[in-house]
Amino acid sequence: MTPKELAGALRRQLNPRRARWQKPAAVVRALGLRRGQVVAEIGSGPGYFTPRLARAVGPSGHVYAVDPEAAVLDVLRRRLGRIRVRNVTPVLSRDDDPLLPRGRCDVALLINAYHHMRGRTAFLRRLVASLPRSARVVNIDWNEETEFGPPPRRRVPRARFLRDARRVGLRLVTARSFLPHQYFLVLRRGR
Repeated sequence: MTPKELAGALRRQLNPRRARWQKPAAVVRALGLRRGQVVAEIGSGPGYFTPRLARAVGPSGHVYAVDPEAAVLDVLRRRLGRIRVRNVTPVLSRDDDPLLPRGRCDVALLINAYHHMRGRTAFLRRLVASLPRSARVVNIDWNEETEFGPPPRRRVPRARFLRDARRVGLRLVTARSFLPHQYFLVLRRGR
């Protein structure tokens, strides 16, 4: 990522107007996080959701902020230091592996991330393998039909994501529809 691309991505991801359509408070409520839980935020970027997730799980909980861009994680570290958030560990991932500690996370959350991944199925397979059986995987990504967001050719339609999820042993538990431009899917390992 060039410095110019990084600056543009940071502006978009941290834009305060994002709250109008991303509805961060409603998303965090819908996740139903509890104190002491551990969350893997996949594709955390500079941390739009990270402080909110850290507050939701409280000081006894933890957030792994996972991103493949070292420069973005540097920005995240600085932001977290400024706002004194201490229960977050940035994790530099690979294209095909989140590099999470095994068996630690109660929830793996992907927000606007899956469509960016190059090795999607391999990444998802390794993500699921790193989670305890009881963990939830939540994917929030762009609807096909909205005019907002990335170009349609870059999006991963809901049906395609669900096919990928089934391939790695996940099943849909709940779909929520309160976001105007995105689908919100909650999955668990199949039984």
